[in-house]
Amino acid sequence: MLGDPPVLLFDEPINGLDTEGIRWVRGLMKGLAAEGRTVLVSSHLMSEMELTADRLVVIGQGRLLANTTLAEFISQRATPGALVRPADATRLRPILEHAGGDVELDATGAWHVNGLTATEIGDLALAAGVAVHELTPTRSTLEDAYSELVSNNIAYRSNAGHTMEETP
Repeated sequence: MLGDPPVLLFDEPINGLDTEGIRWVRGLMKGLAAEGRTVLVSSHLMSEMELTADRLVVIGQGRLLANTTLAEFISQRATPGALVRPADATRLRPILEHAGGDVELDATGAWHVNGLTATEIGDLALAAGVAVHELTPTRSTLEDAYSELVSNNIAYRSNAGHTMEETP
């Protein structure tokens, strides 16, 4: 930081830091940006970037894939969804699936429904006469949005489910 540079580049600045160190680095970067400097951060820790970044640039295989605000990036790729806890799950689940919802049971007995908004789920439950004890909209994360962006490109996918020996 000698010479008061107008542009700073940080590559994985929080790797290996404890919580206090992470917050300090995050504050440092935000403070430098508030002074009018350009602060570029390279990181694979998307949850951290979601807390830190204002704008997002995604580059893949030498091509610009996205250059937008973090909020726009997420909202453009967001999948509607909600957590729902119906009084009668056996009646509501087929209705939600027929309407296009992807329904998955979680460990607490609630349903995660993707593909339908909380309003749509509430309306379907009302029409079916099923009481709903909880209905909470879910929010897509930066990781969700990034996965959506690169989902059709094999070069960005992991070999999940393969052992090291099976991976080419």
